[in-house]
Amino acid sequence: MNVKLLLLAPLAFLGMSSSAQQKPESYKQTLEGTKLSFDMVGLPGGEFTMGSTRGNPDEKPVHKVKVDPFWIGAYEVTWDIYEPFLYKDYEAAHSTTPVPANVDAVTRPTKPYLDMTFGMGKEGQPALAMTQYNAIQYCKWLYARTGIFYRLPTEAEWEYASRAGAGTEYFFGNDASKLGEYAWYSANSDGKTHVAGQKKPNAWGLYDMYGNVAEWTYDQYLPDFYATVKGDLAVNPVAKPEKLYPNSVRGGAYNDEAKDLRSASRLASDPSWKQLDPQIPKSNWWFPEAPFVGMRLVRPVKVPSKEEIDAYYNKAPIKDY
Repeated sequence: MNVKLLLLAPLAFLGMSSSAQQKPESYKQTLEGTKLSFDMVGLPGGEFTMGSTRGNPDEKPVHKVKVDPFWIGAYEVTWDIYEPFLYKDYEAAHSTTPVPANVDAVTRPTKPYLDMTFGMGKEGQPALAMTQYNAIQYCKWLYARTGIFYRLPTEAEWEYASRAGAGTEYFFGNDASKLGEYAWYSANSDGKTHVAGQKKPNAWGLYDMYGNVAEWTYDQYLPDFYATVKGDLAVNPVAKPEKLYPNSVRGGAYNDEAKDLRSASRLASDPSWKQLDPQIPKSNWWFPEAPFVGMRLVRPVKVPSKEEIDAYYNKAPIKDY
């Protein structure tokens, strides 16, 4: 049986189905017992053209994709809503009620041995340098906090959200000279992240889809994945990750050039992002040499079963030596 074809099959635990394509209503998620909240934008399901004929070989062949409706974060996850997961004492100090036992029981990251903001600032700034495993465990903490299944976007969902209905290289067109209106990148960032939401959003109200920090997806990075598409339409495609490296990162960051911020551009995670980690085995939680990677949340409209949710959150980390 062809493994790559299996990778294209919709995954139930991601909450995917052939459900109606109506647009879910946007909402503000509050974290009960705290003053924290974040905004989720509802996107209708639909079809789009994934990839680019102008880009790198891993963006080809261009192909038709259909995704089901979902919610996605209006902003990248910021330190404000990430740090309570990172430090138990911090969460307790910033809670207005006692931390629930089920939340307290969620495994938290090991404390990093250096300042993971890298001096770029914290309040309103995107959280960064976490591993994909870390990002998924953050989603598990949110599930304990809210009872809602949050996860990482698939590559297809990310590109669909980024394009916001546009078929051009950027959601605003093909003219890269306009990128500074929408993104923090190498030409205007001064070599650092910036407070989320200061640039113009795309047509669907999503901020910093380009630049600031690149964003984790759930997919294994397979440079020839698009070539495995069979038929005229791929439905909810995802390359289920089975290896530690590489996984797919999207959107480009503050230190990237304009071409790397295009909606179709793909970046692969790399062991060099952790080469200075002095621990043996290396941390499952941090990429100390990737201060350019962050995350954005997704919530599927179709809720997976409890067993499927547990399988997503509780997959054992792969040791990194």
